[in-house]
Amino acid sequence: MKVLTRASATLLACLTLLSAATTTHAQDDGYPNKPVRIVVPFAAGGSTDVVARLLADKLTAEFKQPFVIDNRGGAGGNIGADAVAKAPADGYTLLMGTTGVLSINGYLYKNMSYDALRDFAPVSYTSLITNILVVPTEVPVRSVAELVALAKGKPGSLSFASSGAGSSTHLSGELFKAMAGIDILHVPYRGSAQALTDVVAGQVTMLFDNAPSSIGFIQQGKLRALAVTSSKRLSNLPEVPTVDEAGIKGYESLSWSGIVAPTATPKPVIAKLNQAIDRILKSDEIKRRLAALGVDPVGGPPEAFARHIRTESDKWGKLVKSANITVN
Repeated sequence: MKVLTRASATLLACLTLLSAATTTHAQDDGYPNKPVRIVVPFAAGGSTDVVARLLADKLTAEFKQPFVIDNRGGAGGNIGADAVAKAPADGYTLLMGTTGVLSINGYLYKNMSYDALRDFAPVSYTSLITNILVVPTEVPVRSVAELVALAKGKPGSLSFASSGAGSSTHLSGELFKAMAGIDILHVPYRGSAQALTDVVAGQVTMLFDNAPSSIGFIQQGKLRALAVTSSKRLSNLPEVPTVDEAGIKGYESLSWSGIVAPTATPKPVIAKLNQAIDRILKSDEIKRRLAALGVDPVGGPPEAFARHIRTESDKWGKLVKSANITVN
């Protein structure tokens, strides 16, 4: 009887392992076998959109299934993020998350319909982006010092655009205001493309824009770059100083983006996507194309991205509270 019991237990254990392996395989087997939607929570044309489209093209080639970009702007990225948080957790709806959407908005908006730490499963930390302080060419300043002097001479008369309330472009401006001791009006837009259009037209004084969407305008002479928000200069704009070098000591503000999925998405699907995105980010072609846009590829395991989101959430949460920044 004892032998039979041991045999039965062994058989049961084997069947359990087989069942678990079969379930894991089933969750991953054939994925993706239909189009995958990547929601970009901002209007088309901005830096988040540009990076997402590069990845989507490569993922389409990798998996032989369309990875389609779905631009859903509004409410600082919250509309698109909420749509993904409520989507089926099957790997066929993903979000191109950003600093604002994943680490800042929760502190800015009173009535959030999603919780970034609870409702999303990190897939891949894709990119790190430097912001650039740009002004229209007709604004009579050629340095950060001249801009600060102009702002102090006309308190409240200058304005800065952003890609949306709570975005990294917004917080970069708020940090600049606080550290430079100036009063400038925030003008939020529903994406970087719209903000850039009005800055180029001279309707807004300045913009702390993500490098990928503004570099072309700078190179074409439509915008003047005064400084970059990173701790080092961009290789393709070597003549443009950092904000720190330009006189606002200790200033640094970076934007980042990454792919997340609804929180209950099967781990084998997340692992498959993570590995594919890692391969793409390590390719010489993508490194070259991202570098031309002022973007650094990151990659790494989902766990590392999860830690980064938490760290950034703590950092920006403290700034929002100390500066008493609110969204109307």
